[in-house]
Amino acid sequence: MSKLKITQVKSVIGAKQNHRATLQTLGLKRINDSVVREIRPEVVGMVHTVRHLVTVEEVD
Repeated sequence: MSKLKITQVKSVIGAKQNHRATLQTLGLKRINDSVVREIRPEVVGMVHTVRHLVTVEEVD
């Protein structure tokens, strides 16, 4: 199954509380943190919520 590499590129200072919680749920704590997650509807929805704070690339 394909996976997504999600990297936080912007700070959560001034971000909405639900955006902060979404990043925490994804496992991102600071700028330049990266996590690899399977492509699942839940993960895609979370990435969509914080798309202005992260970059996403597909990895095998």
